Amino acid sequence: MILGIGTDLCEVARMEKSLQRDHFLQRVFSPGERELIQARQGKARAETAAANFAAKEAFLKACGVGLGGFALAEIGVLRQASGAPCYVLEGCAAKWAEENYVTVHLSLTHEAGLACAFAVLEQTGGV
Repeated sequence: MILGIGTDLCEVARMEKSLQRDHFLQRVFSPGERELIQARQGKARAETAAANFAAKEAFLKACGVGLGGFALAEIGVLRQASGAPCYVLEGCAAKWAEENYVTVHLSLTHEAGLACAFAVLEQTGGV
């Protein structure tokens, strides 16, 4: 059963400016995400960060908790070996997903200076 959906857009240029502040990286991105972002070169670095940021907001919207629901760094967005994006939840976000029997699906894209994320929360049992 679909528990929630969320989508978000993030401007790549805005993210490029934000990445210049180390405090922003530490507060918003998990250690795994920071490693992923730092490994990217040129424009891909800001595109990856913007897509990950949009994925965090899409997840929060799908949960119905808003921006204060979970710490952004608890909502990790990494890539599988195939390159497909996936959530890696930690802390309160992971606990919430487990308690609500939620599996989260994610799609990311970027084009024309924008990054877009679409999250679907699937309730897979319980309740």
